[in-house]
Amino acid sequence: SPDSTHTFLFHCCSQWEFILLGVSDQPRLEMLLFVVFLVLYVLNLVGNLAIIVVLWLEPCLHTPMYFFLSNLSFLDLCYTTSIVPQMLVNFRSTHKSITWAGCVAQLYVFLSLGCTECLLLVVMAYDRYVAICQPLRYTIVMSRRLCLQMAATVWLSGFGNSMLQTVLTVRLPRCGRNRVNHFFCEVPALLKLACVDTSANEAEAFAVSVIFLLVPLSLILVSYSYIVAAVLRIRSAQGRLKAFNTCASHLAVVSLFYGTGIFMYLQPPSSFSQDRGKMVSLFYGIIAPMLNSLIYTLRNKDVHGALRRVLGRLFGSKRT
Repeated sequence: SPDSTHTFLFHCCSQWEFILLGVSDQPRLEMLLFVVFLVLYVLNLVGNLAIIVVLWLEPCLHTPMYFFLSNLSFLDLCYTTSIVPQMLVNFRSTHKSITWAGCVAQLYVFLSLGCTECLLLVVMAYDRYVAICQPLRYTIVMSRRLCLQMAATVWLSGFGNSMLQTVLTVRLPRCGRNRVNHFFCEVPALLKLACVDTSANEAEAFAVSVIFLLVPLSLILVSYSYIVAAVLRIRSAQGRLKAFNTCASHLAVVSLFYGTGIFMYLQPPSSFSQDRGKMVSLFYGIIAPMLNSLIYTLRNKDVHGALRRVLGRLFGSKRT
């Protein structure tokens, strides 16, 4: 019968695609968000690409600190690119869908990059600790080989851990449910679709959040306690200011990322508000990466100066 055929087709489609609701019930807000996130995405691309190019072209910035900064900029580029293009397409489409495979890939990449950034910010804090607390041994301790090993470990750990969490999330039975109350595929929103008890998944997600959010944040705070103690021992006021300035950008990025991440992933599932969760996800998935590039270009005098030199050489050569 037509009804049974329709039911069969709906069941098949619901198994192989998800509907991302976002704010589909508010068309005007969708249009506004489309414009805002398109502008933010372009700014994010330009800002982070500029940092990567400048750090690559300027030999004076080929140091451990800026090597890890280039990793952060590349990570932020990938982070926003994993979710924003699909969001922009859905904002302008009547059928706001993503394939099952696309959702799994988006979930895995987004989780992996989030875990990677948690660990990368710890490594950047350790770099600042060695630079300020052990300046005479800095070049020995932070050798090129160690920097490459730490970067590789950070990336492999982030992508390795997220494989398990992705598999545990997508294998949950959904009983035909495919309407995700979110802008993109994320763990809390996908758990809401399950038609079985998700206590084990929530416990696993909480444990992973503690490992990748609270433990790294604790290590960063310990590093900065040593840094503050070392800076306060500097007699020169100018020397203290310079030391604090080298850490200010990193601290701002840490506050943005860990603050929103902890708010999102370390609250009890019973108190999780999907509407509030959507907004927080947009902040740390789109706005924070863009702010990272602004923080490092505007607050960091070395990057700011290098950017002006590169632009000066570029436009100077065009005039001649």
